[in-house]
Amino acid sequence: MLIDQSKGSEMADIDSSLEGWFTDPYGLHDARWLSEGKPTHLVRDGATEGSDPAPDEPFKVTPVRLGDDPERGDGSDLRRADDAERQPGFDEAKATRGAWDAFDQSNP
Repeated sequence: MLIDQSKGSEMADIDSSLEGWFTDPYGLHDARWLSEGKPTHLVRDGATEGSDPAPDEPFKVTPVRLGDDPERGDGSDLRRADDAERQPGFDEAKATRGAWDAFDQSNP
């Protein structure tokens, strides 16, 4: 067992490189975010995320890493900051033609 010097309570021997969602070691929520192997105030119950300070008590269970969140996707829906640079630039002739076309349609 390691002693958490900040709280003075016993903690399970947890790898300090762990980061991510794990089962809540206190059994209060579905999941708790671990940062550097330490529980944080970030919790999750189902799809609802919230904040609940980690209790000043020993772990009730050993935290287990949770799989990826299926609602988050693979990132294919995200846009890159340089996406605008990849698209064709402004074409003044097309814009002018579009304006005249709109004018022609609105004025029979």
